[in-house]
Amino acid sequence: RERAESFASLGFALALSVVLVYMVMASLFESILHPFTVMLTVPFAGVGVIVAFWALGEPLSIMAYIGVIMLGGIAVNDAIILVDHVNQLRTTMPIREAVMQGAQDRVRPILMTSATTVLALFPMALGLGEGSQMRAPMAIAVIGGLVTSTILTLVIIPVVYETVERLRRTAEPVGVAEPS
Repeated sequence: RERAESFASLGFALALSVVLVYMVMASLFESILHPFTVMLTVPFAGVGVIVAFWALGEPLSIMAYIGVIMLGGIAVNDAIILVDHVNQLRTTMPIREAVMQGAQDRVRPILMTSATTVLALFPMALGLGEGSQMRAPMAIAVIGGLVTSTILTLVIIPVVYETVERLRRTAEPVGVAEPS
């Protein structure tokens, strides 16, 4: 019963963290659509968490769930870096070129930030040291989710960004000018 209550509380915390992250991004991008594009990284991260725990034969615990909540904020960083740069490039070039150039420009920073986070968490995931066995599931969740969200962010987010922009442009009323 207590475990169920704990998971329910953590579920609420996860939902609240996703809403807060969305609100911060909506104010950053001054858009309602682009934060949804960025938030696609959260399900990608969830896939990585499930695969990591399945591959290691680890059960999902309270600490793993806390790692998933942390991942809700960490995983979106890569997509924020990418989408923000593409938005800057859009002022001087068409959508397709801005997306391609933005993805090329941000591959290295995205891979570096993700790699440093994964490497920093790796000793904790190994469970070395006193009491670290309890914290290992949190690190495993973050590492598994971050690896998949990084890879999928570099592939899927540019495609989704361009698709959303093209759909938005076709839905705009005639006579509304926007940079191409």
